[in-house]
Amino acid sequence: MAREFRYSFDRRIVNRVLVWMLKAGMGPRNYYLLTVKGRISGNSHSVPVALVEVGTTRWLVAPYGEVDWVKNARVANRIRLSRGKYSQDFTIRELPRERSLAILKQYLKSYPITRPYFTARADSESEEFAVDAEGKPVFELHPVDS
Repeated sequence: MAREFRYSFDRRIVNRVLVWMLKAGMGPRNYYLLTVKGRISGNSHSVPVALVEVGTTRWLVAPYGEVDWVKNARVANRIRLSRGKYSQDFTIRELPRERSLAILKQYLKSYPITRPYFTARADSESEEFAVDAEGKPVFELHPVDS
């Protein structure tokens, strides 16, 4: 059974360290600082995220489910990813559940720290990620031309 995500004190500390590292251009590969406009306040909110990249295509996975950044991104339909001096805006398109299965599998293989939040295992067949796909949105990123 998958664990439910709770924004604990430990998670807050880890996120603050990751935010600092990403702003400085450091941190784990494929991690970025996602900034999105709040759906209620209109203020910008930032959170560290990890991407799945295959060739030139990038996907943003919400491994903890329907958290605030997901709700904000759906309303805004636009996000910014940054890391050090790099910054780029993207529009997002949520994948249908059946198309997200392989991406969820790749995400879990790439980022095993999220394992407790999945019911499927990294070595499971893609179809076994159907339960996880119900609560873990996957967004395809499309760069916005400057």
